[in-house]
Amino acid sequence: MVKMGLVSVLAFSSVLACSSGQASSNAQAPSSAAHAPDSAHDHGDVRQTKAGSVTRLMTQDLPDLPGKEGMIEIVDFAPGEASQVHRHNCDLFVYVLEGSVVTQLQGGSPRTVNAGGVFYESPTDVHIVSRNASETQPAKLAVFYVKAKGTPPTVILNEGDK
Repeated sequence: MVKMGLVSVLAFSSVLACSSGQASSNAQAPSSAAHAPDSAHDHGDVRQTKAGSVTRLMTQDLPDLPGKEGMIEIVDFAPGEASQVHRHNCDLFVYVLEGSVVTQLQGGSPRTVNAGGVFYESPTDVHIVSRNASETQPAKLAVFYVKAKGTPPTVILNEGDK
């Protein structure tokens, strides 16, 4: 659990550092108030979706990116579980904590990502394959979003939406 927490903090910090390069020239440096406990929204709620069991760990406004927020979720895939075709209207960074997943973006080839591996999805990507690679072992992902404030993190697509 400590390892997962450390990985989450380090990866989210990397996302923030990489994203800050896109900030406008009038953006202010983060103040200590931006890191106050009441400025983060720790949810801890678990919900069942069409993409596994999702636990939201944190949502945080990004002071260097006005109108944007960072979000961290843990996605648990049961053995053999797969998500529907979907997209994320945001930048998405995924770290595989446990097990293996098969992922494929529209126009690309499927690839298997094992524990310790990472992948990225852009706001224009359509995720056509996202599934646990194992029929016997669970898979767990740490998912880091940089998104417009208040927008849903995942949009399930119908056949005509692709």
